[in-house]
Amino acid sequence: MGVLRSVVLAGGGTGGHIYPLLAFADALRRHFPEVRITTLGSPKGMENELIPPAGYDLRVIPAFQLPRAINLNLLRTPDRMYKSAAAAGKILDEVQADVVVGFGGYVSVPAYLAAWRRELPIVIHEVNVPPGVANKMGMRFTKNVAVGFPSQPKAVESLRHARVVGVPLRTAITRMDRAALRPQALHHFGLRPDLPVLFVSGGSSGARTINLAVAAAAKKITHAGIQVLHVQGGRNDPFEVPSDLPVPYVVVPYLSDMQLGYAAADLMLCRGGAITVAETTAIGMPAVYVPYPHSNQEQKRNALPVVESGGGLLVDNAELTPEWIERTVVPLARDPQRLAAMGRAAGAYGRRDGDEALLDFVCEAVARR
Repeated sequence: MGVLRSVVLAGGGTGGHIYPLLAFADALRRHFPEVRITTLGSPKGMENELIPPAGYDLRVIPAFQLPRAINLNLLRTPDRMYKSAAAAGKILDEVQADVVVGFGGYVSVPAYLAAWRRELPIVIHEVNVPPGVANKMGMRFTKNVAVGFPSQPKAVESLRHARVVGVPLRTAITRMDRAALRPQALHHFGLRPDLPVLFVSGGSSGARTINLAVAAAAKKITHAGIQVLHVQGGRNDPFEVPSDLPVPYVVVPYLSDMQLGYAAADLMLCRGGAITVAETTAIGMPAVYVPYPHSNQEQKRNALPVVESGGGLLVDNAELTPEWIERTVVPLARDPQRLAAMGRAAGAYGRRDGDEALLDFVCEAVARR
């Protein structure tokens, strides 16, 4: 592994782009303590909330949504992109970047353009099928493309020659021992050690459909002897849970220490975002996936290979009702043998070394320069 002196990381807008960026930045710092790490973000993205508290230098540049149709925004795009790429280029020159590593989001495009003009190595990390618009454009400027899941090269022609490296995840997840951490996690949430736990989360923002369906099924779930740990989500409204339940039903607004939730859980009910799928499979967590419906179905594509391997179940958002939960989730949560088999299958699909594998790939790209 060669020496990296200055690395620019580009990615923003959503947690799906930012969390892998941060996990990769941590791996960089572990292996190259003296490396200069600069991140590029947009003025309004989640990166402004997540990156500076993690201790990394965030530089904000103009970033514009790439139009998907012929309209006035398309006519304005070249001028806007020139200004954004020029701003990114000034930063690349200032920090004397060795390489640009992009994780998607519109802020990645000006970074790719600026690096291409300077003949700097570009490495793209993509987790979705189909690839995001920004990364799809970036692939015109580099052959150094890494993907998070083995299903991606099989599904998309433009990813046929991509290297499967996994998804960079936080070490709190990748190094966790669920069994060893479980007593602490149960105590933390006030849950009983003698009953199964259903862990519910719609992601960092939350999912209204999931929240309302599970809360409406609370009596059936808890009367079956199943405890619930329910993450509301930072951008979702509170929901009502009956107060006279026979076993704990714990609601938390947001959970930053997800490893505690995973350690407490026997089964998870969640969306199918790439980070969620990467985390659940990395730790061997059996899960019921409820993909976000208002998109190009990438969440369904994320979760489907896990389900086909036996590591989870898949249900459409519109079909997640209290009755479906009672018929399907309740008996599953009470079947430890089936949960164990699903957990083994999920763990066989997932991997914990995405940060290290991506770092190897980046070092190779720089060495080939």
